[in-house]
Amino acid sequence: MRGNDLLLVPADTSELDRLPPDVRAALRFDARLKGYRALPLHLPAIEAALGETAAFTFTARPPLPFTPRLQGTPRPYQEAALAAWQTAGGRGVVVLPTGAGKTFVALMAIAALRLCTLVVVPTLDLLAQWRQALRDGLAAPPEVVGGVGGGVRGQWPLTVITYDSALRHPRLLTRFGLLVADEVHHLPAPAYRRIAEAAIAPFRLGLSATPERADGLHADLTALIGPEVYRREPHELARTGHIAPYEERRVEVALLREERARYEAHTRAYRAYLAARGLRVRSGQDFERYVLRRSGSDPAAYQALRAHQEARRIAFGARSKVQVVEELLERHRDERVLIFSEYNDVVRELGRRLCIPVIVHDTPPAERRAILEKFRAGLYTKLATGRVLNEGVDVPDAAVAIVVSGSGTRREHVQRVGRVLRPKAGRAVLYELVTRDTSEPRVARRRRAPVTSDTGET
Repeated sequence: MRGNDLLLVPADTSELDRLPPDVRAALRFDARLKGYRALPLHLPAIEAALGETAAFTFTARPPLPFTPRLQGTPRPYQEAALAAWQTAGGRGVVVLPTGAGKTFVALMAIAALRLCTLVVVPTLDLLAQWRQALRDGLAAPPEVVGGVGGGVRGQWPLTVITYDSALRHPRLLTRFGLLVADEVHHLPAPAYRRIAEAAIAPFRLGLSATPERADGLHADLTALIGPEVYRREPHELARTGHIAPYEERRVEVALLREERARYEAHTRAYRAYLAARGLRVRSGQDFERYVLRRSGSDPAAYQALRAHQEARRIAFGARSKVQVVEELLERHRDERVLIFSEYNDVVRELGRRLCIPVIVHDTPPAERRAILEKFRAGLYTKLATGRVLNEGVDVPDAAVAIVVSGSGTRREHVQRVGRVLRPKAGRAVLYELVTRDTSEPRVARRRRAPVTSDTGET
């Protein structure tokens, strides 16, 4: 290793011809060191190509200093997921619904390999959850588990690190035999992909409920972490009783007369811009290209963007939805209910009108933890929130979810469904409130549609 690169110093440059074409193409000659720099990502391919003729001066598979003992019994699909990952050479992505035990699959992999492991997560909340899971789930001594993020630095045999911290401390990436990327859909982003490229770990496991990305970059996961090796959808696990059986119910509402007039006015202004420019918007990519990007330099595009946003806000925040939420809370007064909204001002309004706790993006961390703990303990049975609890937070299980509004992304829908899927007596219910005769029914259909292309579009 030299810095964050592998350094290949061949006795004869012809030996490099044995490397795969993509590895050779990425080599960079270092005249000072008289060798070729390679991405640590390519270590398994280099090992396979050079075999026993190569001498390595570093340890790519450092063993754990203790014997991990898995606490708990794997479910059949978790055993199948691990087996599929092992068959793929210990590199790949496992896709399971929220609440189905993806973390336990990673613990199984660590227990099987017994190698020092780096777990990369998107948030500090997840960092804390993973540290606890590693200690409890593997009977690990406290001194071998640590986390890097939020101002804390260090290295432990089992280290959890945020994506942002991994970028800032790349030397850590060369000291582990197994890389676990939680919420792996973040990894192909232009900045975060450097984590996978710089990691020496020959074994890699990606976890996500929804790995697909709208920009199509999830296709790069095959090179960065490995191919998708196992997938189960919520309805499949519900059939076998491993997660709660659930149903989704759509409740339609109407705009009030005054809301309808404002909605139609903003919609006409948006469509007038498209007609004047001869544009047709068929996808989110079209909207970004023809409206969003142009809004910074074209005043007409900016006005169209504002009109589109206001029409969307009116439809998604229809005042009649509050009454429906009240009725649903009365119907489920003895059950734990999570309420989701696209807009934080709607969340706050629900909190004021219904006297229920709320969590939004600027809720102080201590207050957020206190609310979630009281919800978990049953002291609170109703909770309203925005996007902040979509991922990266261990949200206590609920029996009922009410989606007041949401985006068109399948990821968000799967995550919200997952909040009510943990095994329980009886069926879970997800209500989806949709304003008729607006753009919202189309958005709702889009988030429910299965992925049908390698771009992740529906």
